[in-house]
Amino acid sequence: MPADEIEFIVEEAAEGGFIARSLGDCIFTEAETLDELYANVRAATCCHCDECRRPRAIRLRFIKTVREEVIKLEAAP
Repeated sequence: MPADEIEFIVEEAAEGGFIARSLGDCIFTEAETLDELYANVRAATCCHCDECRRPRAIRLRFIKTVREEVIKLEAAP
């Protein structure tokens, strides 16, 4: 039985365009425009999911990175 939908997190790529990653499945795609992103997400989902597991809808959650930091993990004493 197929899932009702599959969910992707979409971010703007640093070099321009968009990056989309699915939650719960190992699906990744990228695109220069939104129209291209929609087509690429559909194609990637169809390639990843066989016909009996294919979701009925794709949810895209657009997020914007406001701040990102990398901190050192200090070694235990």
